[in-house]
Amino acid sequence: MASRSCALLLILAMATARLAADVTDAAGAGPVFNVTDFGAVADGKTDNSRAFLRAWMKACATPGRPAVVVPRGGGGDGDGSYLLHPLVFRGPCRGFMELRVAGVLRAPPGLAAFRGCHEWVHFSSVDGLLVTGGGTFDGRGATAWPLNECPKKRDCKFLPTSIKLGRVRNATITGVTSLDSKSFHVTVAGSQGVRIHGVTIRAPRDSPNTDGVHIQGSSDVRVTDSAVATGDDCVSVGPGASDVVISGVTCGPGHGISVGSLGRYPGEEDVRRLRVANCTIAGTANGVRIKTWRGGGGGASPQRRPTAVSGLVFEDIVMRKVRNPIIIDQEYCPYASCRDEPAERRPPPSAVRISDVKFRNIRGVSATRVAVKLSCSEASPCRGLELRDIDLRYVKRGVATQSQCAHVAGGVAGGTLVPPSCI
Repeated sequence: MASRSCALLLILAMATARLAADVTDAAGAGPVFNVTDFGAVADGKTDNSRAFLRAWMKACATPGRPAVVVPRGGGGDGDGSYLLHPLVFRGPCRGFMELRVAGVLRAPPGLAAFRGCHEWVHFSSVDGLLVTGGGTFDGRGATAWPLNECPKKRDCKFLPTSIKLGRVRNATITGVTSLDSKSFHVTVAGSQGVRIHGVTIRAPRDSPNTDGVHIQGSSDVRVTDSAVATGDDCVSVGPGASDVVISGVTCGPGHGISVGSLGRYPGEEDVRRLRVANCTIAGTANGVRIKTWRGGGGGASPQRRPTAVSGLVFEDIVMRKVRNPIIIDQEYCPYASCRDEPAERRPPPSAVRISDVKFRNIRGVSATRVAVKLSCSEASPCRGLELRDIDLRYVKRGVATQSQCAHVAGGVAGGTLVPPSCI
């Protein structure tokens, strides 16, 4: 009897040791929860959302620095990827959460699996998050882009975002790839203290509304040292964004780095304190841009002041065959119906107020003769603009670039100015 008891205790001890080894990171950083231990299968066919959520919930309830690990697939049937239906990684959690993706996550094709869901992978109400691991989030956008009506229809339904950080704090996304999102690749909304560093974002140049990173209603956000090539804005900064830094980003193809669009909906919050620096923009439809809709930007009520944009700096930027390298467009409307609308039926000028915007040390090659276009609102002229050390040459040698200004209420210009300043 004693020998049987000892044998049983030995088996239990070995099992406990094995379990401890399975859930403890080799580096001692914290417990590890491998999604395959919760039933995930990398065959490209099985919906793994429940397995991923079980692993997340177990890790979320664990103090310290737990990690949900998605290993590389392969060695079995299928393509080695993890099919993942829409899911929400929800907090708050007891520890600092890490999602370590080494494998390939694939979204469902089309839109059938997204009924009622506006995001594919959604992190919500998490304080302390790291998404890393060298893996790929494949949104399989090509299966849904033909269903996108937004390029032609103003009142349209947006397709799902691939990755959303919603009401998160102290979050970092680094060392991963977002591929072919159905709509925006990464959205940061209602969040603080977000770092997006060393990521790769890719979609074809003709893919609609595939913004690389979209930031709104958030503060203290940094997008750094990343490569973005999409069919829309590489980075877009929307209403309610403040204290945002975009640095070391390689952008193109796409629509450039944009503030806006703003003024589409009443009562939008201000955009304040943005710095875009040390970026290279190549082969894009725009360079650095501020865009606001005609007829928009007023308060939700007569007592509320219009939306304001202020404290923006664009500096140390290289343009390579970029159309509209520097542009403020307060008559933004991407639809053919806007261009064809009779003057008497056009909406009133934009009410968005733009002030204290600096363009410094921006150089390179413009694919349009008008390299600097500052088209501000008749109702609310731009104030406090600065052009300093601008050197933008036309792609055709011997042809000079030009600048155009409309409704600019003063400003300063200095240093090298090619084209000559219109302020």
